[in-house]
Amino acid sequence: QVQLVESGGGLVQAGDSLRLSCAASGRTFASYAMGWFRQAPGKERELVAAVGWTGSRKNYADSVKGRFTISRDKIQNTMTLQMNSLKPEDTAVYYCAVEREMYGLGSERPYDYSYWGQGTQVTVSS
Repeated sequence: QVQLVESGGGLVQAGDSLRLSCAASGRTFASYAMGWFRQAPGKERELVAAVGWTGSRKNYADSVKGRFTISRDKIQNTMTLQMNSLKPEDTAVYYCAVEREMYGLGSERPYDYSYWGQGTQVTVSS
C-alpha cells in the first residue's frame, strides 16, 4: 500500500534550522504535485509549501517565504523542506501530502491532496 513517512522534526530554538524529509513508497508520484502542510493545536491545517509535478513550480505560504525551501527527488520518490530562521509560530505538526490529480502545480487546499503522512512534530522555543 501507499505510505508517506515524514522525518526530521524536533525541538529547536528560534533562529535555528531543520530539514524535514518525506519518503513515499508503494507507487511513484513523479506525475503528481506534492506539498507540506502544518497544523498547530486549535488551528486549521494550512499549506506551508508545495511543488508541482515537474519539480520546478513552487508555492509558499507568505509566512515562510524567504525562510523555507521545498524540493523533490522523483527518482527517490522523496520530498524535503529546508526550514531556516525558525520562529516560535512555526511550531506545529508538519505533514507530507500528494495531490489527487496528475500534473498538478501544487494546490494550497488540503482537500486537493489524497495521500497523507502521519506527521512530524516541529517545536521552536524562544
